[in-house]
Amino acid sequence: MRALLIVNPNATSTSPAGRDLLAHALSSQVVLSVAHTTHRGHAAELAHHAHVDGMDLVIVHGGDGTVNEVVNGMLGAPSASPGPHLPLAVVPGGSANVFARSLGIAADPVEATNQLIDLLARGARRRVGLGYCDNRWFTFNAGMGLDAHVCETVDNHRKHGRPPTPGHYVRAAVRAFFADKHHDPTLTVTIPGAEAVGGVHYAFVSNSSPWTYFEERPVHTNPGTSFDSGLGVFAMRTTRLVPTLRVARQLLAKDGDPEHSALVRADDLPRVRITASAPIGLQMDGDYLGRRDSVEFVSVPHALEVVADPTA
Repeated sequence: MRALLIVNPNATSTSPAGRDLLAHALSSQVVLSVAHTTHRGHAAELAHHAHVDGMDLVIVHGGDGTVNEVVNGMLGAPSASPGPHLPLAVVPGGSANVFARSLGIAADPVEATNQLIDLLARGARRRVGLGYCDNRWFTFNAGMGLDAHVCETVDNHRKHGRPPTPGHYVRAAVRAFFADKHHDPTLTVTIPGAEAVGGVHYAFVSNSSPWTYFEERPVHTNPGTSFDSGLGVFAMRTTRLVPTLRVARQLLAKDGDPEHSALVRADDLPRVRITASAPIGLQMDGDYLGRRDSVEFVSVPHALEVVADPTA
């Protein structure tokens, strides 16, 4: 089996020694070629050409942003029926690694490497659903409003040489929440078979659960959502402090199943449309994409084959 290992050398938890160890270990299972990304979008370019170059597998060592690039490079423009593509394997190298961890892959790169070698030896594969919007695939979550503003802030910090940490995300979230607290809600959420819901301050769309991680603790917005189901939506119609803190506590609970009269939540949706009275931030898989005033999020079942335990 020929495999291309795509490495983001600037990812938060990668190191030269770790990358060398990863390549050496994987060479025991596959005929390995290694490519390092050098610019934004490079991972997508490398993934796109992997099939043409006769590869049988693409392995990513980087964070969720790099994984997202590779998925989009392999699958091309989103559609309801993506064409043939190479299977994907992930060795986490970022700060959150939500997609890999949601597949049951260890967060530690060395442990994940050993796990991947075992999975390859067993031929363990599964297919997972993806979401798309704004002509781009996303693997685990997207959103408009609060989370997008947080991603924008963290991206700006990263550009100035400050690697993202859980503390950065928390501080950015608190500042964004209080900055928007007294603004009028601008979003309207429309799901199939139901009346549109207006007066929404921010909305998250999930393709899996957890929605993200706070260090080792999972954050559950839509526990009924998985890679085997449709999308989940979590939309808040208030920024009052007491309801917000009550829902936040539920999000962080081990068996979190958030509910509140001001919370609009639904799971297993084939699509959801979010419109804004004025352009507002959009993020996908933790990458800030700019401001939009209307976005449709669509679920595509079984869109991607990954190297993972089918029972995880």
